Amino acid sequence: MLRTNVDKLVMMAVQGRVAASMRFEPFEVDAEGRGHSLPSVGGITYNVKVGDPAFGWAGDHIEPAVSALIDEEKRSSRLNQAFNFLACVGNEARVLGGDAKGARGIVTGHHGGVEHVLIDFDDAALEKMAVADKILIRAWGQGLTLTDFPQVKIYNLDPGVLQKMGISVKKGILEIPVVAKVPAALMGSGIGHPDPGTGDYDITTQDPGMVKKYGLDKLRLGDIVAITDADNTYGRHYFTGAVTIAAVVHSDSHLSGHGPGVTTLISARKGLRPVIDRSANLANLLGIGRHRARDRGASRRRRAS
Repeated sequence: MLRTNVDKLVMMAVQGRVAASMRFEPFEVDAEGRGHSLPSVGGITYNVKVGDPAFGWAGDHIEPAVSALIDEEKRSSRLNQAFNFLACVGNEARVLGGDAKGARGIVTGHHGGVEHVLIDFDDAALEKMAVADKILIRAWGQGLTLTDFPQVKIYNLDPGVLQKMGISVKKGILEIPVVAKVPAALMGSGIGHPDPGTGDYDITTQDPGMVKKYGLDKLRLGDIVAITDADNTYGRHYFTGAVTIAAVVHSDSHLSGHGPGVTTLISARKGLRPVIDRSANLANLLGIGRHRARDRGASRRRRAS
């Protein structure tokens, strides 16, 4: 087991609410000059969850399950930034009121720009939830460090998830299971942002040859990926030899410079070695999304009826 400062971490209650859906333009123009009029971010998404493909949806930047924030009118406010920063991947969320009161979910990532926190709930909860329902998150994880690897920075990660990721140590190097390795040259929207503890940045998918070469069209929401030559220790930028480990949080996009978004989890300029493991997905690790036993059974019953 990795040694950490888990006993020193601060656990806080942060409270937001289900965000309203958004529409940006009548037609959003892609890199080939074609217009697209499609669903996008926010709200409650019933049929897209972690474990599902990140590509192929008739949508743009689709966020799985529930999108939450504090204030739509002041997305860059200190309150929204704190909510986005403090909620970590793997934290428990609980609905405070309405028909879904008491339902529990799991944070699966952040989406920058709109400043949404993304939360997985089971089908029963999603059916009862409504826009503006209040959600309390037991926020825990920011400030997490590895005792024996001070050069490694961790952001946005519940300590319990860290221990489930299958990380091993070989000759002083952390070997981390990932679904895919993504070259830093493909990173777009969000690059240069100074705060790896909020939001995300996008894997650009406008070059079909590169998408095929690196198998990016097979990515799923919740996949753990490695971005090579990418340093997220104190901001998102290129650095030769650095590795950033991140989780895929939203779907592909038609927009130039955009694609599946990833939330930073672990980053270092040296000492990280990604190892391919196709099962490295939050749905697998946490038993959520498409890997919730209850939802799989309900899905089979619907298909049989």
